[in-house]
Amino acid sequence: MLCTLMHKRIPVIQMTIDDGTSSIISIGHIYDISHLPIGIGISDGKPDRRDLNHWWLSRSIPASRSGIREALELLQVPHTQLLLTKCFGLSLSDQYWINPNDHPLEWEKINFFENPFSEDVGNALFGIIPEETEIDLLSPDNTSDGWLKKKWYVINGKHCLMKGGSNPYQQEPLNEEIASHIMKRLHIPHTYY
Repeated sequence: MLCTLMHKRIPVIQMTIDDGTSSIISIGHIYDISHLPIGIGISDGKPDRRDLNHWWLSRSIPASRSGIREALELLQVPHTQLLLTKCFGLSLSDQYWINPNDHPLEWEKINFFENPFSEDVGNALFGIIPEETEIDLLSPDNTSDGWLKKKWYVINGKHCLMKGGSNPYQQEPLNEEIASHIMKRLHIPHTYY
């Protein structure tokens, strides 16, 4: 897939992504190197492809995620990296994405901050079989990090992240809730749970 790495509305670099592995196999035209993701090395005025691949592939759901094998079977996807291209690399953690050169998209019409997204991937991560025969893979869950089950959804116009815990006590979400109350009392900036 020939595409352009975008930083919101700003074209950054043109690149080719392998359809079978989702790896970046080549870097083409450089539009604006100053908008590369943090941590990407630059050599002779070009981004380091190994660094870029590491950044890109680390956007995918980790293979260590609880329940990922079962979810991939439900979604009929062989590995988590393939989910990256199905959602154009879009995330609710940053504003980077890939814009396909053969059918260009607009940030305003595709980003998850302002547009609806499918809950099929998130539901599959929690073992819920999608109701529709056609599974919609356009989801910010494709780019959520961490080994615990989690899914994004919208309640009253607000993006919410539902998190699961691990056996035997399922306590990790509770620990985060307690930690957020401690941070609030100490007047430390944090994400409220």
